[in-house]
Amino acid sequence: MPRHPTTLPGVYTPTVGHATAGRAGRFVSDFTTGVGLFFRGLGSYVRNPGLVLLGVVPALISGTLYLAGFVALVYYAADLAELVTPFADDWSGWTRTGTRLIAGLAIVGLGGLLGALTFTAVTLVIGDPFYEAISQRVEAWYGGVPNEVEVPWWRSLLRSIVDSLRLVLRSALIGIPLFVAGFIPIVGQVVVPVIAALIGGWFLAVELVGVPFYRRGMRLDDRRRVLREHRPLALGFGVAVFVCFLIPLGAVLLMPAAVTGAALLSRRILNQPLDRAAPTPAGSPAKGSPARGS
Repeated sequence: MPRHPTTLPGVYTPTVGHATAGRAGRFVSDFTTGVGLFFRGLGSYVRNPGLVLLGVVPALISGTLYLAGFVALVYYAADLAELVTPFADDWSGWTRTGTRLIAGLAIVGLGGLLGALTFTAVTLVIGDPFYEAISQRVEAWYGGVPNEVEVPWWRSLLRSIVDSLRLVLRSALIGIPLFVAGFIPIVGQVVVPVIAALIGGWFLAVELVGVPFYRRGMRLDDRRRVLREHRPLALGFGVAVFVCFLIPLGAVLLMPAAVTGAALLSRRILNQPLDRAAPTPAGSPAKGSPARGS
């Protein structure tokens, strides 16, 4: 039988390669947009002294606690490495030393990963009222939240603690396999950090959008569902935050900027405006307020 052409003359038919390239291009575009939302939040934060004052206190408190813990971990890393490698006690000198050096680096790396992940949760709990005020002020710049849900502060704090504990548990369950993979030569030093940044970035994005989502009456399951629908965007934002948090004092100084960026990310994925609202003219009713005489 004669073979018939699979395409019509003059008609472009996308191939699998073109479709894959298109998806990859959209992923990169959305990922870089997510990174840009973090830096846009950073710019908004540093240009507003009021936000700086609101955000620095809780980050300094939790940052001091975490820095003390990390210094202690580094100080005792050799002892911990010896504790987790009893099988190397009878090995020759250089083999035992090399194995325990790798173990010590893996322990410190795991501590840094868990610290970067849990710092967000702990700082958000400590600074819940501060970050609530920052997020609310940022959203007010862009027209506010339609049908905002008023939640008592104590209920918001309790809900934040419960959701944060759930995220910390998930982070630990993923961090343990990464800790084990850190012992694998080359993979542990090249592949694992990339995977850690992607996983850490995802959890940070889920945690940071909590305040804006609570204001809309949406819980942790809603956050995960909506962010999954915009995964490249969420990963770009979260990975940017994760990498900045690894910089010394980065988490302390940039947490309020991350909260600001999370408000922008929430508005973007929920299809709400990201243009500054025009100032209300003097004597005119504010947006959402009933007109006089009505």
